[in-house]
Formats: sequence, C-alpha cells, structure tokens
Amino acid sequence: MTVKTMIDKSTLQTRLLFVLMAGLLAMLAFPALAESGGNAGLSWGTMGMQLFGGLALFLFGMEQMADALKAVAGERMKTILAKLTSNRFMGAATGAFVTAVIQSSSVTTVLVVGFITAGLMSMAQSVGVIMGANIGTTITAQIVAFKVTKAALLMVGVGFSMLFASKNDKTKHYGAMLMGLGLVFFGMSVMSDAMKPLRSYQPFLDLMIQMENPVVGILIAAAFTGLIQSSSATTGIVIVMASQGFITLPAGIALAFGANIGTCVTALLASIGKPREAVRAAVVHIFFNVAGVLLWVLFIPQLAEVVAWISPVYPELTGVDRLGAETPRQIANAHTIFNVANTFIFIGFTTQIARLVERLIPDSALEEEGLAVSAKYLEEELLTTPSLALDRVRMEVLHMGETVQQMLDRIMPAILTGNREELAKIRRTDDEVDILYEQIIEYLGRISKRSLSDQQTDELLRLMEAVGDLENIGDTIETNMVTLGYDRINEGVSISEPTRKVLGDFQKAVAHATQTAIQAVAQNNAAAAQVVIGMKDDITKLANSAAVHQAARLVAEEPNRIPAYTIEIDIIEKQKRIYYFAKRMAKTVMAPEAIEE
Repeated sequence: MTVKTMIDKSTLQTRLLFVLMAGLLAMLAFPALAESGGNAGLSWGTMGMQLFGGLALFLFGMEQMADALKAVAGERMKTILAKLTSNRFMGAATGAFVTAVIQSSSVTTVLVVGFITAGLMSMAQSVGVIMGANIGTTITAQIVAFKVTKAALLMVGVGFSMLFASKNDKTKHYGAMLMGLGLVFFGMSVMSDAMKPLRSYQPFLDLMIQMENPVVGILIAAAFTGLIQSSSATTGIVIVMASQGFITLPAGIALAFGANIGTCVTALLASIGKPREAVRAAVVHIFFNVAGVLLWVLFIPQLAEVVAWISPVYPELTGVDRLGAETPRQIANAHTIFNVANTFIFIGFTTQIARLVERLIPDSALEEEGLAVSAKYLEEELLTTPSLALDRVRMEVLHMGETVQQMLDRIMPAILTGNREELAKIRRTDDEVDILYEQIIEYLGRISKRSLSDQQTDELLRLMEAVGDLENIGDTIETNMVTLGYDRINEGVSISEPTRKVLGDFQKAVAHATQTAIQAVAQNNAAAAQVVIGMKDDITKLANSAAVHQAARLVAEEPNRIPAYTIEIDIIEKQKRIYYFAKRMAKTVMAPEAIEE
C-alpha cells in the first residue's frame, strides 16, 4: 500500500473524527455557558487539545500495533485461516486465534471475504470463522484494562530504538509493535488526565447518566465505531471513561455491545462490488453481531452482576475511585463473556444462518457473473410420470458429471504447474456444479410429492445420495485441491517431473473411477458400479506407491522440499477422498447384498 493510498483511506475518517470531537466539546461547553455564563473553572481549550491528542495517539498506536502484527504474522495467519476451517468449531477457533493476533475482527472478516472471492473458502466455512473473530477481538480490551500506563513511555522508547536502530526486518516489526502498544497506553493516560476535571462538572455527569439507557449507549458506540472502523478502539475509549468513574458497568456493557454492531461497517464496505458470496459473508457478520446484541440487551443487569462477581474488587476504595478501579476490568470481562457466549449459542446454527443469508442474497445475480448453466433434461411435464422423471434425473446426473469430469481433468495440471487464473476457472466451474446439484435436488423433491411405489421411493433416495456424492467430489476439488494449487504458488514450490508423473498416474485412475461411477448411475448399470468398487485395491496400491515415492524424495536436495512434500501428500489424500465418494456413488446403483469388495 502506498502512502498516498493510506492518506486517501484515512482522510474521511479524520474529518469525521474532527466533527465528532467538535460535537462533543460543544455538548460540554454550551451547558456550561448556559448555567454559569463562563467556563465553570474548566480550561476547555486545553482539555479539548488533550482529549483529541490522546485519542489521536491511542488510534495511531492501535494502527501501528496492528500493522506490525500483520507484518510479522499476516501471511502465516492467512494460511492458517485458509486451512484450519474443516468444521464449524475449528473455524471458530481459527477465527478467534487469527483475530487475536491481527487485533481486528473487521480485518479477519475482510480476509474471509477475500478468501471466498478467491475460491479458498466456502460460505459454510466462513460462518464459524466470523463468529470466532468476535472472540479474538476481546483480547485488546483485556490488554487495555491492565493499568500499565506508567510503563507506556518506556515501551515507546524501547520500541522506537528497535524500530530505527535494528537492521533486521523482524526486529523492526516487533519494535513497531511495542511502540504502538506504548502509544495506546500513553494515549489512554493523556485522555484520562484530560477527563479528570470533568469529575466535578455536573452537565457532563448528567450527559453520562443518559448512557444508562442501553439503547442510547448502543447507538452512540455503534456510530462511533462505524466512523473509526475499530471496535477495539471504541472499547478501549470506553475503558478510559470507566477508569475515571464516568460510566457505570451496565452503561459500559451497552457501549461495548454497540461497538460490536459498528464494526460490521468495514466488512460491509469490503464486500461492495464483490461476488454474492462475499456480500453474504458480510451479511453473516452483521446478522451475528446484531442478533447477539438483541439477545443480550435485556439481560445487561444480569451480565453486570456476573462480571462484578468474577472480577477483582477494591473494598478499600469508595465512590468514584472504586468505580474507576473496578469497572474497566469488569467491562473487559463482560465483553469477553458476551462474545464467547454468543459463539457457543449460535455455533450450532451455522448451516441455518448460511441458508438464511443465501435466501436474503439470492442467486439471481448468477447470470451477471457469467454462469448461465442450467439443467438440460428436467422436464416439468414428466413429473406426472415418476418413472420417466427419474430416468431424466439420471440423464441430468450425466450432465452434471461431465462438468465434474472437466474439473478433474484440469485440476492436476493446475495444481502442479498452473497459475491463479486457471485455479479460479476451476472454482467457477464448481459454481456450475452447485447450480445443477440444486436443480436436481429440487426436481427430486417435487417427484417425492407424487404417489410413488416402494421401488420408486428407493430409487429416488439412491439418486439423492448419488447426486450428493457427486457434488462432494466437486467441492473437494474446489475447496481442498484448488487451495493446494494456491499453496504451491504462494510458497514458490516446484514439483519435480518424476513426482508429477506419479501424481498424474494416480489422478488418472481416480478420474477413471469417477467417470465409471457417473456412467453407472446414469445408466443404472450394476456391472459398471462393481468395477468402481473393485478398483479399491488398485487405488490403495497406487496411493501407497505414491506415498513411498514422496517419502523417498523427502531427503532430496531441492528448495522448499518440506512444503512441496506437504502439498504432494495432501494431493494424494484428496484424491483418495474423491475415490471414496466415487465408490459411494457406485454403491447407490447396487443392492447391498450384491456389493463385493
């Protein structure tokens, strides 16, 4: 990113911050003038400069720290995020970990949007990651709640020395990280000192009382977070206000809730102009955060009681001093409990959430994306004759199978030697597979509403299973194998010619098994199905032979041998999985007692 781009990106935010601060100072000044006709003993100019300067240091420190963290671990985090999302729980854990490292749930969601656009992650995978991201962002509030402001300038000094004295890039990044953290705490200290005179300023205290209304607090925090595009920064500022005793725990919780809603703005902006999958990911983020707040808004007093019970107390203090000492940690703990609890509540509904969002963002835009594929043989008129309709479904399975076969034919060259565009084309082909799958399943559903014999019912159920297996093959190629191709490109791995031949031979056998299974289903051919099932031993031998070859080459004197070995072994495992689905598909043609393995 160029300096000009960074300036352009931040100009609007800066202007909005000026407006916000001007509005705040006006709210403080006008009541003073109205009541006392003077300045009520407060130096408004000095206070305003301190508040704005402290806020600027705080936000700049957060940006500095986040940028340094991304530079140190960003690429690694992307790899982790792309790989460790095999199920909803792993996705949530990955999202939490990555967000804790890069210090921004919005950034994590933006990364997810990018992965979906690039074909590295499915919609279902993204839901769990987005949920986990909200847990990761609570780490910032926990750090900010620690009272280490006395060491802030030391952090700045040490970080500055590392940043400008070291020649090692990694040391520079760690220095920038430490300096950024110091600026965060120093900015908090400046804002805190600026606010101290307001402890005795009644109009301001009256304004803070309005924050006790949870709706007001949520709306204010959501608006502020939308402006600065950081829920962590908003929560940090809330903790600063709490440290001065300006807000109670329930008010602080409401403000933290609002920050969760406001952070959706960044993800929504990132989805503009992207394919529908990216828009859906942003909508998931909005849905999860808003639904979570709505679920808890009536239980803020109860949540406040829980966090007050588990958080440290200072009975030796009284009044505002005690409030300022206890409330920051309580708000941080409430923020964490809220996000963790929401994830556990909603994690079981990821599929339903994905379906809801898919309905809200329908597939009507497919033609605009150039995916004008449609079923060829599913005739409306044949629904009145189930036997004929089922035959047409078998024909459509062949049509769908041809598209899957295209993916199989292209995937190995794309993984081993192809470029990003070739991999992206395979991903787009899987979109066509998904369209055909949905149309076939919908057609079978309409058949099921007819009066069917037991044999027809059994045939329908077997076809549904076979189509599902075929769709799983397409998803394995699109999600897993395409990812391996991107890994090879990103890590600069070169696959040797002997290894290409071994993997290519294995892939040809798997592709042949898949093609035969498709033919078996399309023709209702039990003999062809038995051929696929009988290939199990040959496939196993080829897989073992390929694995032995990779193990032998593990010691080869080649660059990136370990990453290459990992990718090569993963290719073998994904090919075995494709054969597994092909075999399952073949079994749908045969009676259970006739299956010979």
